[in-house]
Formats: sequence, C-alpha cells, structure tokens
Amino acid sequence: MPTVKKTLSIIKNDPWLQPYAVAIEGRHRQALDKEKELLKGGARSLSDLANGHNYFGLHRQPDGSWVFREWAPGATGITLIGDFSGWQEQLRYRLDRKDGGVWEITLPADALTHGQFYKMIVHWPGGQGERLPAYATRVVQDPVSHLFSAQVWDPATKYKWQVEKFKPDTRPLLIYECHIGMAQEKEDVGTYAEFRDLILPRIAADGYNAIQIMAIQEHPYYGSFGYHVSNFFAASSRFGTPEDLKSLIDRAHELGIAVIMDIVHSHAVKNENEGLGRLDGTPDLYFYSDGRREHPAWDSLCFDYGKNEVIHFLLSNCKYWLEEYRFDGFRFDGVTSMLYHNHGLGQDFGSYGDYYNGNQNTDAITYLTLANKLIHKINPSAITIAEEMSGMPGLALPVKDGGIGFDYRMAMGIPDYWIKTLKEKKDEDWHPTSIFWELTNRRADEKTISYVESHDQALVGDKTVIFRLIDKEMYWHMMVDDDNFTVARGIALHKMIRLVTASTINGGYLNFMGNEWGHPEWIDFPREGNGWSYKYARRQWSLVDSPDLKYKFLNAFDNAMIELISGVYNFQALPVEKLWEKDDDQVLAYRRGNLVFVFNFNPTKSFTDYGILTPPGEYECVLSTDNPSFGGWGNVDESVSHLTQPDPLYTPHGVAWLRLYLPARSAQVFRLKPRRPGRPRKAK
Repeated sequence: MPTVKKTLSIIKNDPWLQPYAVAIEGRHRQALDKEKELLKGGARSLSDLANGHNYFGLHRQPDGSWVFREWAPGATGITLIGDFSGWQEQLRYRLDRKDGGVWEITLPADALTHGQFYKMIVHWPGGQGERLPAYATRVVQDPVSHLFSAQVWDPATKYKWQVEKFKPDTRPLLIYECHIGMAQEKEDVGTYAEFRDLILPRIAADGYNAIQIMAIQEHPYYGSFGYHVSNFFAASSRFGTPEDLKSLIDRAHELGIAVIMDIVHSHAVKNENEGLGRLDGTPDLYFYSDGRREHPAWDSLCFDYGKNEVIHFLLSNCKYWLEEYRFDGFRFDGVTSMLYHNHGLGQDFGSYGDYYNGNQNTDAITYLTLANKLIHKINPSAITIAEEMSGMPGLALPVKDGGIGFDYRMAMGIPDYWIKTLKEKKDEDWHPTSIFWELTNRRADEKTISYVESHDQALVGDKTVIFRLIDKEMYWHMMVDDDNFTVARGIALHKMIRLVTASTINGGYLNFMGNEWGHPEWIDFPREGNGWSYKYARRQWSLVDSPDLKYKFLNAFDNAMIELISGVYNFQALPVEKLWEKDDDQVLAYRRGNLVFVFNFNPTKSFTDYGILTPPGEYECVLSTDNPSFGGWGNVDESVSHLTQPDPLYTPHGVAWLRLYLPARSAQVFRLKPRRPGRPRKAK
C-alpha cells in the first residue's frame, strides 16, 4: 500500500503557505537527511555526535598524561609552543598527523602545568603562522603585548555546583539583558564575581526570572560587544576565571533566575592569530572560500554550514556551554544573516514570496534546526531565542511541525516602532489602533519576546527611550522636588510604553540593564575615538539608589509591573482581548484574564466617567502609573472599587460599562474581584 504523505503542521495551520509547500518541505527534509548522514559514522544521536570538545583541544587523560588534538587538514606540520618551550619550536612538542586531517600529540603529566600559556605554530605550503587552538577553553590577553594565548586550565579543585538541577520559570519569561563588563559603576571592566555579588541581587529584587548575558565567548576587541568571536569555547577571561562564571550561574539558579547565553554562530572575527581564519593556512577550513567568505556589513567571516565539520564544531559548541557551564539556553545572534544568502541586507519582506524566492540558505537553516533539536534533547527545559527581523514563518515552531525549532523569536519590530513614534510623531498623533496592532501583530503559533529597547537602542549614535523623551533636561531636572514639564512627560510616557509592551506579550518580555529605571545617556565602549574611556561603558547604579533623584520612581514602577505580570500564572498565554480603542480620545483598553488594562495617551485631556465595556462585576485598581510612588501626580484614588453599570443594549453580549477617571498620560490596571457567594435560599 502506498504511503500517504503527511502535510506539515506549519502548512496545514496556515493555508497562505501552501504555494510554498515545496520549499518548506524541502528544507525540513534536508535537515532530517543531514541528521541521518551525520549519524552514519556510528553516533547514536546528535548528542552523542556533538562531542568535539571532548576530543579536540587539550585534555588530561585518566593516567595523568596530556593529549592535544587539532583538525587542520591543510597543515603540513603543527608544533605546540609556550612558556614551557621558551616560545620556540621543539621536536618534543611536534604533533603527528592522523587520518581525516587530525593532528595529535601525547605529553607526559609533568610536561604542562596549570596556568601555563601556549599556542600552535602551524606550517602550510608556502607559509606558517601562530594560531590558537579552535577548541581552546581558556584564552588570555597579555596586558603588555596585548597578544592572546591559550592557557592550560587544570585547577586542583574542581568547581562544586550547589544547585544540581534547575528548571527555568518561563510562564511568563521575564529577561534582564546584561553585559558583565559594563554592569559596574566603576570606569573599568566588571567581573563575574562582582556581577554575582552586586548585580544578581538587584535583578532578583526587580522580579526578573532570567538573565541574558552578552559577550561570554572570547573576543579580541572589547568594543565589539562580544559579537566578533575568536574563541568559541572560551569564556571571556577579561571578566574572570571559568570558576567565577560557574559561581555566577550557580548563584543565579539559587535565586531562581535562568541564565541565557548570547551565542554567536552567525559569523566569526577575521583575526587569524586569535580566531579561526586560515587556521591551517587555507581560507575554507570553517568558512567559505569564495565571495561569500566575508560578511558585507559586519567585517567578519561567514561559516560554511554545508560542511559537516562546521556543523559538528557548532553543535559541539552548543553542548559544551550547556553541560560545562550549565547555561539554561541561548539567544542566537544574527539569525536573519544566517537564513538568507544575501544576509537579508537591503531586502524587504513584505509577502510570503520574499521568504521562498531562492534566497534561503538551507544549509544554515539545517544547522539551526539540528542545533535546536540537540539543545532540547540535552535539556528539555532549555530556552532558545532567535534574533531575527525578517519574520520567516516557522522559526519558532517545533521541528516536528516543519519549524526550525526555536522557542521564541525576538519581536524586533516593536522597538523600531517605538523609536519611530518618538522621533516622528507628536504626542497628539499617538493612535491606540496603531499601538495595539503593532504590539499584537504576530503569528498565532509562534511565541515572541517583546521589548521596548535592548542594548541595540542604547549604543552610541542612537538614544535610549528615556533620552529621546527627556534629553538634556536629565542633567538638570531629575531632582525629586523639581517639577520640570519635559521630565514629567518623559517619566509618564516611559512607564506607559513599558506597561503596554509588557502586558501584551505572547511569550516573554526583555529589558536591558538599567533601562528599567531610565539610565541616562548611551553606551560607548573604550575606543580610539573616545580616548579609550570607560565613562559610558558602565551602569550608574548610584542614580537609582539616590532618594533625591526621580530614577527611583521608574524603578519602583518597573518592579510593580513585573510583580503584577509574574503574579499571574501563564500570563503570556492568556488571550489579549481588545475592549476599547478610540483614536480621537487616544484611549486604549484590553483584557487578559481578570485584568483590564486602560491607557489614556492623550497629552492634555483627562476623562471623567469614561465608559469601557467589560465583563460585569466589581473591579479594583491594582496598578496606576499616576501613583506618586512612581513619580505620578496621585490623581487616581486607587482605594475605590468600581462596579460596572448594566446597559440593556449590551447585556445580551455579557458586558457592562466600567466607568473610570482617566488622567491624561496615564495608565491603570484593574482586577475583576471574584464574586461573593450569595446567601443560600431557604427550603420551601
């Protein structure tokens, strides 16, 4: 009997994708076929396959000796050099060539000691050069020469984990995006230990249940924000030791905070002495060798995802960070660049046809699909997030349904919308219909991470939301007793923008550290253009800690907002039911569960007894942006309960009028009180 072809759920659930079924089914089949091909070598599963880090690189063997291996098929000779050899080539440190382009050396136990530095001298036809091992797990920069070397890392005492099993709380997922180096107030580079002791307690107190850490993988240039990676298996040594990072993650787990790593598999740094470029003298060991080799916009190298060795390297990298450091998942950077041969540059994605016009990089899609399968096999509770701006359907759908397997996708259009609104629209032109559509316009079957701004919007050359709202007035009028109009407007809109964004999520919410309380100015890492200054590569926590400044109001509001959202189990899964929108009044109202969110974006007009149709009952105010403790004016009496008023016209539809006082530029959240049981009737 002939087998009946099963239609993938992604196509079945979206009829508009039917014309592109061949392309979608083809990429799905390619991923499954590639998995079978990779497992032909004897591995029983992807997890069994993804162990390159346990084979390549430097390892202690059970008998105490050392073994070092490198994959370098284009090399004609490899020798280890280091402080153990006076940085000179010596015969005893020369590797032997094995099958498949693998080079290997075994050394006695006393040949290397913990803390020593080393590199490789790689010879190839017509040349040679110093290289760092592709699988180096510790790379350190010399403070004098500024050159990077691998470091033997074999401490006598291994890190002992305090939390053996941790399961992230993702209902809803509330992410605090952060950077270890710039997390401190000092004009210097912060450390893992300082972050653990000083910043994690703040995040826990703020109510966020996940941190997303940038710049973990080693990178030669600090100012790259960690996105030009050189050593994919090495935790950046500029922040401390591997044990320090493990202690940070362990402490986060003790506080109930998941730790997501910002992983970069979309490209690699061009540096050859520090990175993977021409490691064995050839241009195409890990990357393309033709015009696709260099990224046209990022000044970096593009992986050749069609090579099994590259897939093996990157899959092993995912497994390494999950198992060695116990990260709870990954935010994959630059996914759009991976999905398309043209990296999505200069292309509009206005229709489904734009995703399936032959521009798809199915090799990269195959890798991402297998990576998601692997990650969720190793840790079923792991979190994977795609930073992707084109909106390709299926990105955050399970692989079995024809998707690429991410749990979430970044809602990158939302911050763009807010910046565009702030730059181009007058306050009286903020239309609730536009705001609501932008915040809820998403694929029903894919979860997103909504956010007002991430680190991207805070970089030098741009402005944070608070700085667009208040600008230079922040320098002079943030004292508690200063009633500056610009500051008052900025604080009011800052709260409203965050509340309307966070309360409409269908997956998770993200905030970049310090932005919740309106950290002033921009982010600018030390560079030649600013005299290598750290002035703007830090967080000024003293501002929010000061009782005399208004930053504390924004922080208090963010705490209350996060507490409200996290206090509703599975908040992100509740339907967002629009109750009212009127552009003339600039009023928006919607319901989630027993919570009703009401916004008056009108800059000048307050409304008395404004009617909104809601389920009938008694409502209590549980959050008001106008509360004085949040920097508001206290025009709302939050102690008053509101009883709905029936209307014969709407009673058959199960709604009644909720009449409210709505101050200008304010938002309120109301909770429907449970009905009190009535008195039992007397028996007749």
